[in-house]
Amino acid sequence: MTILRTGAAATALAAAALVAATPAQAQQAGIEITVVDTAGAPVAGAEVTIANPAIGLSRTVRTNERGTVQVDGLTTAGEYLVSVPASDRYAAIAAQPVELRANFTRSVILQLAAAQSAGIIVTASRAITGLNTANAEISASLGREQLVALPIEGRDVLGALIRLPNVVPSTGFFPEAPSISINGSNGLDTNYLIDGLDNNENFLGGIRFPVPLGFTREVTVLANSYSAAYGRTANGIVNYTTPSGSNDFTGEIYSLVRPGRPLDSRSPFPRRDLSGNPVGESFERYQTGFAAGGPISRDKTFFYANYEYTRDRNTQVVDAPALAIVDTVTGNNTFHLASLRIDHRLTEDWTLGLRGNVGRVTIDRPGGGLGGGNATFPSAGSQQDRNSTLVAATASYAGSEWSYDGAVQFSRFRWDYGEAVGAPGPQVVVRDTTGLVAAVVGNPGFVFDSLEETWQTTHRLQRAFGAHTLRVGADVIRSDFALLGGGNPDGNFTVDLTAGQLASLAGRGLALNAQDVLALNPVVANYAVELRPQSFGTSQTLLAFYLEDQWQLSPTLTATLGLRWDYDTLTEEGSGSGDTDNIAPRLALNWQPGARSSVRFGAGIFTGKLSYAVVSDALQRNTTAPGFLAQLGQLQAAGLIPASTDLSDITFDGNLTVAPPCATVSACPSPEAVQALRGTATLGEGRILSPTGYDNPWSVQLSGGYQYQAAEHLTLSVDALYSRSHNLVRLRDLNAPAPFSPNLANLTDANIAELRALPDNAARFALARSLGLVRSQADADATRPVALVPGGARQITVSETAGEAEYLALILQAIKLRGDDDYAFRVSYTLSSLKNDTDDINFRAANANDFSTEWGPSANDRRHVISAVGYLYPANGLTVTLAALFQSGQPVNLVPDARIFGTQDLNGDGASFGENFLGNSDRYPGEGRNSARLPWSASIDMGVRYALPVFGGRIEASADVFNILNANNQSGFANAATTSNQIQFGGGADFVQRNAGPPRQFQFGLGYKF
Repeated sequence: MTILRTGAAATALAAAALVAATPAQAQQAGIEITVVDTAGAPVAGAEVTIANPAIGLSRTVRTNERGTVQVDGLTTAGEYLVSVPASDRYAAIAAQPVELRANFTRSVILQLAAAQSAGIIVTASRAITGLNTANAEISASLGREQLVALPIEGRDVLGALIRLPNVVPSTGFFPEAPSISINGSNGLDTNYLIDGLDNNENFLGGIRFPVPLGFTREVTVLANSYSAAYGRTANGIVNYTTPSGSNDFTGEIYSLVRPGRPLDSRSPFPRRDLSGNPVGESFERYQTGFAAGGPISRDKTFFYANYEYTRDRNTQVVDAPALAIVDTVTGNNTFHLASLRIDHRLTEDWTLGLRGNVGRVTIDRPGGGLGGGNATFPSAGSQQDRNSTLVAATASYAGSEWSYDGAVQFSRFRWDYGEAVGAPGPQVVVRDTTGLVAAVVGNPGFVFDSLEETWQTTHRLQRAFGAHTLRVGADVIRSDFALLGGGNPDGNFTVDLTAGQLASLAGRGLALNAQDVLALNPVVANYAVELRPQSFGTSQTLLAFYLEDQWQLSPTLTATLGLRWDYDTLTEEGSGSGDTDNIAPRLALNWQPGARSSVRFGAGIFTGKLSYAVVSDALQRNTTAPGFLAQLGQLQAAGLIPASTDLSDITFDGNLTVAPPCATVSACPSPEAVQALRGTATLGEGRILSPTGYDNPWSVQLSGGYQYQAAEHLTLSVDALYSRSHNLVRLRDLNAPAPFSPNLANLTDANIAELRALPDNAARFALARSLGLVRSQADADATRPVALVPGGARQITVSETAGEAEYLALILQAIKLRGDDDYAFRVSYTLSSLKNDTDDINFRAANANDFSTEWGPSANDRRHVISAVGYLYPANGLTVTLAALFQSGQPVNLVPDARIFGTQDLNGDGASFGENFLGNSDRYPGEGRNSARLPWSASIDMGVRYALPVFGGRIEASADVFNILNANNQSGFANAATTSNQIQFGGGADFVQRNAGPPRQFQFGLGYKF
């Protein structure tokens, strides 16, 4: 109750602050300053000046008896100059300018020297700013100077994070999944923040507003042992710190182009656009934008605005020889990203501000494909819209004893995955006289249109009590979701046309549409109608309260004791009660053996949230048909569903597609006439809400590390990490058939040769079944707990929170900032391992829910990662950057070969979300999950920047070359699981390369900066 009362008081204080002046966003940060003498002993009562000329701030403070002073509630605007004036005993000293990061306290150590001649200010190695002396956080950052010098494709900041330790390019489970993985985990488990506030697409996960380079001052990855103020993930965090205006007018206007072929190298494999979707060799990208920042009122109110526009162009082939059509269509992706930040110093202690972000992203699917054989016409084309809006207001107070920061943010995210280009109507798949697809026309054939509206408020109150600095905080997020999903309510047809009917359509060209085909009244092979096209959903509220004590045990030893409690209302869904015991203690120790070194240790529990898709999928794929309810009753009687469960709590009338039989189009009933089939239509898979409720994922994290500032701008570090995660989401089939294990004794070379020699898969399957190598679906169904009935489902699945993962890593890192030198670099080596028994919310066990056999390397596991970035400044205005990434190969899942067994479904249990979609299909007999490895990958990129002073600013030309050596990388690049090389046939089959990392590519830019 104390925490609740404190949270209420903080809320009232925030309200008062926001009423006092125009709301604004002040990104709260802090500086911890330690002053020591020549022997490293603390200097009490030292006068310290903190100045920020960019915003007109100057403050004088004094160190305590332990030689430290901490100033919080500071804005991230400008640079802070920390200095100690000269005295009778000591010379003056000043540190290099320090930039602050949102929600973090920077450490500055000033080692005083004996008094010298008047006017001399000591800097250099006695001012130490590269160490973290506050806590045990394992993190890494890229600042603005580093980001603008890096070769980054399309100014995509998220992709640049692969230069940091614990971050690798990700294999995701749909094209738009995040392109990075932290600690080898699914990128959807990462918590994405802007200035410490929520920036997550909370339906599936991933980033909501794609923060562009022009609105990024610094980006940080927190991998382990971070403060109790951070949460909602059992894994890592990405936090963007945004730029702000100052007393000087600054800005840029730029253009960027990726011209593509013929400069780019050829590749037989598709590239990816910024949305993660495949594109061909015709791909081109054009970008332009501007940024401007400056004072609205000097020393008081500042603004920073940024706008970036991107247009992708990609040509695809429509290949329909049965209709005498081979032609091209062009698609254009567009990105509009606009951002504004305003900072206002209300008083010397109060800072207010406002941040707004608007993203309008459209991904074009014009029809056709990247090569021959794709007969999708423009009428069946679609667009994907990802529209994001965020408005945040905060206030912060930096007093001599108290500090406070509070925030309110509203966000809206609309994700229309399959917006039809034309008017609503049926889709028609046309087959020729041989049964092959001749054309796809009409509607895209599905609907996925989600809307998320979210409110967030955060509050943190801090006060120093002698050796203790206490922080108490509250963080509440409320999201309302609605999804319009499922099949096509106007019907999807598969029709067979005669030669004459095909000939009658040949003159239509690319204008061919569904009505042209349906008017011929062709024979119908299949007709499917979505029965419930309505929108439905629920809400999610995330509560968090935390208490943290930063206790300075001695001048060189600091302990941070934290306690956090999280609650997620999605855990109440289904028949269980909510998960209320998410109490997460955290401990951090930081010891300074000397002014140049820091030893840190961290331990704690970190609680994640549930993805809304877990509940949404259980609503969408659910039904209340009598047959399904009868099946659930039988499962309940068998003890597979708790006897106390009310079936109405776990069932819902979700989306359902039915297939009424009809011989020709004119004989097919209208969509309105088939509604009565809901009660008798059978499902391949039915999904229910959990009969026992859900638990939030959580992890135990341990870390230990050592930092040493070898020189003023050179920092060396070594860190060891351990994380054990629990309650990860996976799928369980409550109606799973009995276990099946192939008879390995019959998997001989002679039998394999005989199976391969048979003329078709039916013959192979028959022989393989007689050898005990496969099981038919009928045989598998006969062993299921309940039989398939009209209105019921073959598989009855439920999401369970029972998965586990284990991550270990050793990280060596060296960071050299430029300073007054002509070079800088950052080099890291990571030795790591991630094993788990689930990789995604739709992961299922290959055989009869036996997850014990699923424990193995994750899809994003690496053993070795070497990242090296070097910055050279050979002449005034010239910057040359080399960025190299070397990775050991990703795991390979060895699956059955239908050319041997006649099927890939050896145990006959059917598929859930597609056998190969998640990489968890049946495995080749005798093989474990992800038991093979791809070869190492190597990619070297180069960027050149040259700036020429002109008109009071500078014109900058840039050229980037990606994958200079044109290496054919089979892994180690951002990819989707469906096209990954990580699924291969077992049994010694030849390697099949389905994809590759980007070939050599070029990017050129021109801008004016002032």
